[in-house]
Amino acid sequence: MVSSTPGPVYSFLHSLPVPSLPFNIEHWVPGSTPLSTTPEVVYAITFYLVVIFGGQALMRGSKPYRFKPLFMLHNFLLSAGSALLLALMLEEILPIVWEHGLFYAICHNDAWTPRMETYYIFNYFFKYWELFDTAFLVVKKKPLQFLHVFHHTATAVLCYTQLNGRTSVSWVVITLNLFVHVLMYYYYFMTAAGYKIWWKKYLTTLQITQFVIDLFTVYFASYSYFTATYLPTWPTMGSCAGTESAALLGCGLLTSYLFLFISFYAKT
Repeated sequence: MVSSTPGPVYSFLHSLPVPSLPFNIEHWVPGSTPLSTTPEVVYAITFYLVVIFGGQALMRGSKPYRFKPLFMLHNFLLSAGSALLLALMLEEILPIVWEHGLFYAICHNDAWTPRMETYYIFNYFFKYWELFDTAFLVVKKKPLQFLHVFHHTATAVLCYTQLNGRTSVSWVVITLNLFVHVLMYYYYFMTAAGYKIWWKKYLTTLQITQFVIDLFTVYFASYSYFTATYLPTWPTMGSCAGTESAALLGCGLLTSYLFLFISFYAKT
């Protein structure tokens, strides 16, 4: 079993005079946790698409709106929130890696700890908050690229399926994504404030690197599961936690992200 000792960031947050989380936020309870059923996810994504494309049509005869203070606040909070969630996840998962090894941390059922489940839920909710990125593009009358819309919607679906599938490897993808988002939303915040950021062009390179690491990890975890389950004579380190559907969807979506971001990088 893994250690249950909370880290310093978790302990500090719990020392603050704030109410405890409801059970259905601290734990994934399909049908009780918000946005935890397929119809809810479909309705949310459909509403998002209707709003952004309907808003784009309505804005055709209007001048662009900046909403600069609100845009800056949105990006600052997402950067800071991503940094906090990243710190919480790392202080939970790194001791597991240290004590039991990397394969255990990405493949064992016990690596899906109660605290990690809470962090996965908050990361999932962040994906709906991030949909407001598109709303700002619409009111600013910026073009909506396929990569942007697809990535935002597909990532929400991806997080939903991994929560249902309880894939222990999720932390690799999520921590890398949170690290990128700390920098990305900080960049948006600073440029909105009027600063020039010299490392702008490296953000897309960093995202491509992230997806390469993601794919290597999730392909390895999926290979381990399928060989241990169906091809026991093949070389394998053992099975991996999570459902088959979650593994296959994760591999498919992350592969599509890689090729889409490479295409975007080549064009821009």
